[in-house]
Amino acid sequence: MIISNLSKSYTAENSTIEVLNNFNLTVPTKTITALVGPSGCGKTTLLRLVGELEKPDSGTIKKSSEEQGRISYLFQEPRLLPWFSVLTNVELVLRPFYAKNERINKAMSFIEMVELADYARLKPDQLSGGMRQRVAIARAFAYPAQMMLLDEPFQSLDSSLRWLLVRSFVKLWEQEKRTTLYVTHDVQEALLMADQVVKLSHRPMDILALHKIEEEKSNRSLSDPQLIALQTLFYG
Repeated sequence: MIISNLSKSYTAENSTIEVLNNFNLTVPTKTITALVGPSGCGKTTLLRLVGELEKPDSGTIKKSSEEQGRISYLFQEPRLLPWFSVLTNVELVLRPFYAKNERINKAMSFIEMVELADYARLKPDQLSGGMRQRVAIARAFAYPAQMMLLDEPFQSLDSSLRWLLVRSFVKLWEQEKRTTLYVTHDVQEALLMADQVVKLSHRPMDILALHKIEEEKSNRSLSDPQLIALQTLFYG
């Protein structure tokens, strides 16, 4: 995906808020790009533009043939339907595409990947917050999409649970690779998950630094000297 000269402004109380001004970014196909920046800088606006929920004032977003079509979202809140079971919450997104038996089997396979097979018949209010977010991860991957957009999906969780969910996400992504744009405030999260990490400015949002990480995601550790050095750069 190539984002070229993207601009977006909003009008509020007779004043103009310039969020993006000729913003440029290349997101390699079937990789994870993490966007790290201050609150209100325009990260979520960029996701909405990429997801075609809004239109830019000017500029273009060119997606490769492998990125055209459906988009899967993962939000801060799990956004599960409380009256349905874990299995049904995941199976629902498959109904337009598969017959009943096939979609149930597919839904269960993703539930198993996030280690919740024993909880498939329970409803969301019978699960912990972390388990609900794992269901949301399973649902996001189950949906047959060409791209994924993540808006701080692990922000509200404690650190130990966050790393568990990061590992769950990476495990699924390695099996179902899709071009992924990921918004976070957490540099460590970004360094563990992303193929490239982009440090962003206050609005109008611009790129302050971009770092590619070659190390396999499954081998990464926050004690790695390279990642420690990158943390220093991003926090500096």
